Amino acid sequence: MPDRVLVRPARTADVRAIRALVSPLAETRVLLQKEAVGYYETVGDFVVAERDGVVVGCGALHVLWEDLGEVRTLAVEAALENRGIGSVILERLVTRARDLGVSRLFCLTFETAFFARHGFEPIEGQAVEPDVYAELLRSYDEGVAEFLDLERVKPNTLGNTRMLRRL
Repeated sequence: MPDRVLVRPARTADVRAIRALVSPLAETRVLLQKEAVGYYETVGDFVVAERDGVVVGCGALHVLWEDLGEVRTLAVEAALENRGIGSVILERLVTRARDLGVSRLFCLTFETAFFARHGFEPIEGQAVEPDVYAELLRSYDEGVAEFLDLERVKPNTLGNTRMLRRL
């Protein structure tokens, strides 16, 4: 593992560190900043990368449907980028997805080269059947709206690429 990094499930005590990792990326509109309550509500989706007891990276797997999950909020401390930490986090999320029975992973990203190196490919149109699409429309989750490419989320997704990996 790169730089003696331990990747483990996130705990509520990690939420402040997760928000600190996301904040500079949200300021540059690479990631969306959520309210603290949003992180606490989804802390079970997250893993964190820890180095010498300090959280230096994070990522989340959010299940959208029976066979579909989304990689969310993948972030690494800027000073430690390009050391393989993001790759280790992503592979842990892929393992979690497989363990849950998810066979396809979605992401919405500016980091297309990174995700392409990990088997993700750009997608156009809808990646689900019409009946599943109709069910997903009932979700209040903004990430689901982004996956569905709904007009109301277009301002949040400008410049991002929708990508998919089959597991």
